[in-house]
Amino acid sequence: MNKLKNFWDNASENYDKTEERFEYIHKKSRENTKRFLKDSDTVLDYGCGTGTASCQFSSLIKDIHAIDISSKMIAISKEKAALGKIENVNFEQSDIFDKKYSSESYDVILAFNMLHTVPSPQDVTQRINEILNPDGLFISVTPCLRQRMSFLVNLQIQLVRVLCKIGLIPIPIRRITSSEVDDLLIANSFQVVESEEIYKGASSYFVVAKKLQET
Repeated sequence: MNKLKNFWDNASENYDKTEERFEYIHKKSRENTKRFLKDSDTVLDYGCGTGTASCQFSSLIKDIHAIDISSKMIAISKEKAALGKIENVNFEQSDIFDKKYSSESYDVILAFNMLHTVPSPQDVTQRINEILNPDGLFISVTPCLRQRMSFLVNLQIQLVRVLCKIGLIPIPIRRITSSEVDDLLIANSFQVVESEEIYKGASSYFVVAKKLQET
């Protein structure tokens, strides 16, 4: 965990700049997400990064709890909220497996650009189902690195994978497909409500999934 935290702490200073090349995908994903948010919703933003999405969604919902393992990401997020005078977002350095997050606590859980980097997507998806309210929504965006991408992005991904193998990047970078994301959701008692493959240099899979009630 310390290696992961240190990696994202070090990445925090230039995080927004490095994400600019995928701004079309980010913007499209956020616009899609807004259609599923209600003013009565309590939302968890898992892996919030520098808080851009949480701040944008804040005016559409009741409140949002945004977490990240990087204390420096959280510090930047808090600065953004303060500049925007946003009061209904609570940024906190934490992990989704913290026991303080109890069962059936959230109406919506967001996980943007997370599932291809976590140690166990299965465990994460199962945990998300656990802490969602009945009929709650899981909204995710996942880079699909076994699908279409530009030559330049492909070169960058190959370099990252080499750096992962030699230990300079301490996170798993999975090459998954949109159908594998669907299979993961179905296996963990979700029903896909809406999905879209968004492309701009690389394929990202936006999906809204509803928690199925136990019978």
